[in-house]
Amino acid sequence: MTTKKADQPLDPSLVQNILRQVAKRVVGQDAMIERLMISLLTGGHVLIEGVPGLAKTLAVRTLAETVRTNFSRIQFTPDLLPADVIGTQIYDQATSQFSIKRGPIFANIVLADEINRAPAKVQAALLEAMQEKQVTIGGTSFPLEEPFLVLATQNPIEQEGTYPLPEAQIDRFMLKLRVGYPTRDEEKEIMRRMAGGEAITIEPVATPAAIMSARAQIASLFLDERIVNYIVDLVHATRAPEDVGLAELKPLIEFGASPRATISLAQASRAHAFLRGRDFVSPDDVRAMAPDVLRHRVLLTYEAEAENVVSDEVVARVLATVPAP
Repeated sequence: MTTKKADQPLDPSLVQNILRQVAKRVVGQDAMIERLMISLLTGGHVLIEGVPGLAKTLAVRTLAETVRTNFSRIQFTPDLLPADVIGTQIYDQATSQFSIKRGPIFANIVLADEINRAPAKVQAALLEAMQEKQVTIGGTSFPLEEPFLVLATQNPIEQEGTYPLPEAQIDRFMLKLRVGYPTRDEEKEIMRRMAGGEAITIEPVATPAAIMSARAQIASLFLDERIVNYIVDLVHATRAPEDVGLAELKPLIEFGASPRATISLAQASRAHAFLRGRDFVSPDDVRAMAPDVLRHRVLLTYEAEAENVVSDEVVARVLATVPAP
């Protein structure tokens, strides 16, 4: 995982142009916007959780409009079928042959809106697309065009009419974001912009080629061996907290983060450094991204639920205990 420093200087203009366009519509939510940028620049899928009305869908749609590429929105509902997502075979009586009707998953940026309102069969249909970046229809596999990104929103699980996502699918999301309410001043600005009902035009300022170029540049950012060890130590501590002096967390954790978390944390940390104009990853980058990378990958026991302990608290304890280089 250790790489050499990038030979070419970092160009922040791509990020700045995209953020400038997004800021036309979305007020505040800086952390969410930055994490969405990180997902776009790494190819990692994102799960955004928050109550309705917090601009989750608006932020994703606006980000997609800044890129000259294909975008689709899938509204997840309890009666949605897998074929409604990936497509299906259609029999043509005139030719006595089957043809393929591609579903909305065949896009570069896919907004899976309220993803936890669809049942397990539909969630399973996304697994192949999210991990292998291909879908299978009628026994034939079809590759998905790069860049391919799933940006999903969900309402909190405790709300009526939602389904918990399968653990295998949750692990496919590089980041899980929790979105809160805006400040009073931000809400006043939201009212000023949106109450008039006038459409706010977004200009496409990036191309798929530019995004893929930025991804290659981010992958070349310097990752010191000490940072590699720090990332591995953080993830390992979620599986064996007693190894870092957190034995009291052992009965609260059912399963720690998977090796995919290690990869995601390295990718996200590199992108976080890129957004700050650096060509190397620092411990601050790792600490900044660890909660969003780990919170959905640390599965807690019933004992933790009984004590009202959430995964964010476990991750915070681990970050506070594992020494940074």
